[in-house]
Amino acid sequence: MLAGTVPAMAAVSVRHDVGQALEQLVRTGVPGAQAVVTERGRSWEAASGAGDLRTGKAFPHQARVRIGSNTKTFVATVVLQLVAEGKVKLDAPIDRYLPGVVRGNGNDGTRITVRQLLQHTSGLPDYLEKLGPDGARHYEPAELVRAAMTLKSHFEPGTKWEYSNTNYILAGMLIEKVTGHSPATEITRRIVKPLGLTDTYYPAPYETGIRGAHPRGYDQVDGKWVDVTDQDPSWGGAAGAMVSTGQDVNRFFAALLTGRLLPPAQLAEMKRTVPADVFPGAGYGLGLIRIPVSCGKEMWGHGGSIPGFRTRGGVTADGRAVNVTVNQVTATGSADVMKVVDTAVCSH
Repeated sequence: MLAGTVPAMAAVSVRHDVGQALEQLVRTGVPGAQAVVTERGRSWEAASGAGDLRTGKAFPHQARVRIGSNTKTFVATVVLQLVAEGKVKLDAPIDRYLPGVVRGNGNDGTRITVRQLLQHTSGLPDYLEKLGPDGARHYEPAELVRAAMTLKSHFEPGTKWEYSNTNYILAGMLIEKVTGHSPATEITRRIVKPLGLTDTYYPAPYETGIRGAHPRGYDQVDGKWVDVTDQDPSWGGAAGAMVSTGQDVNRFFAALLTGRLLPPAQLAEMKRTVPADVFPGAGYGLGLIRIPVSCGKEMWGHGGSIPGFRTRGGVTADGRAVNVTVNQVTATGSADVMKVVDTAVCSH
């Protein structure tokens, strides 16, 4: 029985529906896919396709994957903890904490608030427009921000929503400036260890592999599969470098949404959203996305895409947490992955 309290037939039905949805997802062209569903602290997995094209093996149990922009929710949580501690003010300009860092080409840190960074309403250009995702070399956060500052501001702060990884590189730099410790250290101390996320980590500087059992991540170049599992994720940094499992990601979002990581006032700020085209009908808060699902449940999460891996999911108000991972980004769209999330959330 799922979680010990759900009728056995219901558990079987959900597993069947999720399994079929994963098979359909793999038919879209991605090598493999895995779903992890968690309720009342108990998790189960379903997988389809190959986690390793060389051996044909499926995703391993409790597979560690690069979770990409789910990192942003960890970073935003730490920033909001610092807000709760009185060390950061949400509506203060980022220039107060990082003087002179955001400057040039219409980018002005004296007019962009911490809230606008976390909410993606800063107008700052994405450094990836300049650099592209380059896992072949190491980047320092300041280097990524400097690349962004060579580009023109996209709009007046607070007037629009537009996803920009630069916002979260700056949020990571803010954490380091205020605490004296790296975002990796603070995320580990404040979130990973207290929640017992034993398969979650922020890669060490220059670390290119994935620790523990993991699928291979792929890209397609000129119609051929290229293994891109090993890369230096410093180009993603506080915007996307972390590694985790579906089980741990589910546990994190469940803990966050039930108030275990933030006081009520800061969690409420995190859930204040603006319309965002990250998913159809979605709203973006402070590193947290309100995700529409077909059955009308309230669902919050994030998602991430990094060469080799795409993850989508979140947790519903009634406590079902879902994480779906595919091991190739380009073959299948986010919408295809979200269909599996929707099935896992709405099936009963």
